[in-house]
Amino acid sequence: MSQRKPAEFVLLVFVASCALAANTFAADQKRVVVRGQVVAVGDGDSLTLRVGNEKVKVRLAQIDAPELGQPYGRESRAALAAMVSKRTVRAEVIEIDRYDRNVAEVYLDGRHVNRDMVELGHAWAYTKYSRSIHVIELEDAARAGGRGLWSLPEEQRDAPWEWRHRGGNRPRVKPIARSQFACGTKHRCSEMTSCAEARFHLAECGLEIDGDRDGIPCESLCR
Repeated sequence: MSQRKPAEFVLLVFVASCALAANTFAADQKRVVVRGQVVAVGDGDSLTLRVGNEKVKVRLAQIDAPELGQPYGRESRAALAAMVSKRTVRAEVIEIDRYDRNVAEVYLDGRHVNRDMVELGHAWAYTKYSRSIHVIELEDAARAGGRGLWSLPEEQRDAPWEWRHRGGNRPRVKPIARSQFACGTKHRCSEMTSCAEARFHLAECGLEIDGDRDGIPCESLCR
């Protein structure tokens, strides 16, 4: 079995071959520009383009949509599909992610799809990777206007990256004020005086006090 080639190399080879064959790609100083028809929408921040005879997976940059198993996940996907499905879009590729997807800014007839998804409340600004304060401002406006996912009850507005970090549908640990407790002072459930203290040490200190990994620490205290 041949070794897997680095994603960057695969992209460059793909870009070169397609450019020679169909002139469907154009390179500027920083980005590769891909033009193709949207043939599939995975969720609210990922889609697949047909470029010539190839299919190219695209991850919308700077945003993070609810996963399909989350509240508003299917609505987010439907919103993106309604916007771009079967349409020809332009994707300005920024990088390749670990899933071999082209992370890109996507445009349709002058519309910036990434920003529209956030502005309409169909996705979060992915603050960890956002390169523009404007995307964060669009999220603030959508939140203030109660648009899209921001119309959900607050307990259902779970940031997708936090939801994935917890492993999906595991219970969300409510944040505890840092001033109440301090890391490094206790190390076992037998030393905890309350469930709130145990939750703090699990969530904030990373203490291994959740033996069955169900999101509930020190179950004698937190039943």
